[in-house]
Amino acid sequence: MSELSPRRRMLVLAICCMSLLIVSLDVTVLNVALPSMEKDLGASVAGMQWALDAYTLVLASLLMLSGSTADRIGRRRVFKTGLVLFTLGSVLCSLAPNLDSLIAFRMIQAIGGSMLNPVAMSIITNTFTDPRERAKAIGVWGAVVGISMAAGPIVGGLLVDSVGWRSIFWLNLPVGLAALLLTWRFVPESRAPKARRPDPVGQVLVIALLGSLTYAIIEAPSSPVTHTLAFGSVALAALLGLLYYEPRRKEPLIDLRFFRSVPFSGATVVAVSAFGALSGFLFLSTLYLQNVRGLSALHAGLWMLPMAVMCFVCAPISGRLVGSRGPRFSLLTAGVTMTASGVLFAGFDGETSNVTLVIGYFLFGLGFGFVNAPITNTAVSGMPRSQAGVAAAIASTSRQTGGTLGVAVIGAALASGIGAGPYKEVFAAAARPGWWIIAGCGLAVLVLGAVTTGGWARRTAERTAERLEIEDGGGGGETGVRGSMGARTAM
Repeated sequence: MSELSPRRRMLVLAICCMSLLIVSLDVTVLNVALPSMEKDLGASVAGMQWALDAYTLVLASLLMLSGSTADRIGRRRVFKTGLVLFTLGSVLCSLAPNLDSLIAFRMIQAIGGSMLNPVAMSIITNTFTDPRERAKAIGVWGAVVGISMAAGPIVGGLLVDSVGWRSIFWLNLPVGLAALLLTWRFVPESRAPKARRPDPVGQVLVIALLGSLTYAIIEAPSSPVTHTLAFGSVALAALLGLLYYEPRRKEPLIDLRFFRSVPFSGATVVAVSAFGALSGFLFLSTLYLQNVRGLSALHAGLWMLPMAVMCFVCAPISGRLVGSRGPRFSLLTAGVTMTASGVLFAGFDGETSNVTLVIGYFLFGLGFGFVNAPITNTAVSGMPRSQAGVAAAIASTSRQTGGTLGVAVIGAALASGIGAGPYKEVFAAAARPGWWIIAGCGLAVLVLGAVTTGGWARRTAERTAERLEIEDGGGGGETGVRGSMGARTAM
């Protein structure tokens, strides 16, 4: 891809951010609509979990395939296809007559969504080749998540209260069509110089792993133990199959060599922990505010505004800090505040007081605002640009896997605690294990932020970059590792 002018690069960034906006907005808006959907469709807690996880599960399963396919056949081509499918899936979701149909249409949305965020990040990585410029661009990218969190609960609440929950899916239509037309006109095509071959066995194993694990967790409270163990065994077998099969392929779906880099491995686990905490946090908060406090969807969205505003404010700050000082400060800040928020709710019943409820939302939003930029930047920096789609897709897969597991695990814990008891009376006690899980996720971010950002970790990243360059033939084109690394930015 030829060098673009600064103005054209910013336009490409804006177009890519539009895709992130509709995907992120879809998650936050849907959470606010859950209680209305639950009543309208006659769904259980498990049914609401599937409405969320059907999307993130398919998304996580296909992200790496989409990333490698985009590197092979063209990033703009895959990106446009994703916009079409995501927009079509949104229209179908708005017309869903029942829960089963909604879950199926959410899967169509997810197939399109899998072609958006990792491919957009790959486009950004290959558009902004200077490490500091790229870190700032990723900061803008992270700010869009904050915008979606700020706008989602309020816009979603307003639509649910005035028009109904189906209208939340209409939001994606104008943005998706505008992004499609702009992509067609302004985004240049790019691909890796050397095409990667498909890995169907690896893809099937990933789907089997995530699907069986999620099913086992969500259905555990209402299914026989043998049923849960059977699906758990399938997940374990699929994991062992991946670990055995992928290193033996010349061009695997999951390039396990990336994980020789301690910062990359740390970023992957941080992504799972942070997004698991986020999905669980939104799930518990929405059900509490509307089903226990009896607030409308709009009022519930307004209560969550402190979290959203802090995420919006802190994301670009974190991006600039990562570009100038590395990821350590951002990760430590995120770990401390997310842990404090979880402990406040788990140990001190923070949701029962208006003041502590706002403080808890404020702390979590601050932490999540700081955590996204270091995840993304560490994942794509220092890797060969020829594999930018794969590296970005692994980071995105980690996020979606975390989101899937967060809803599955915390929702299962909530369902087990509620049982057959009166919903409002038992909710606080039933939700307490979920809040402790969120606190544990924050603690994991804190510990990994401290361990994976030191000198030893940086040296493993440098060695990994050198070995990848040598093993993949080195050379020019899009494979210059050193040029994309930046000692502090990559870390």
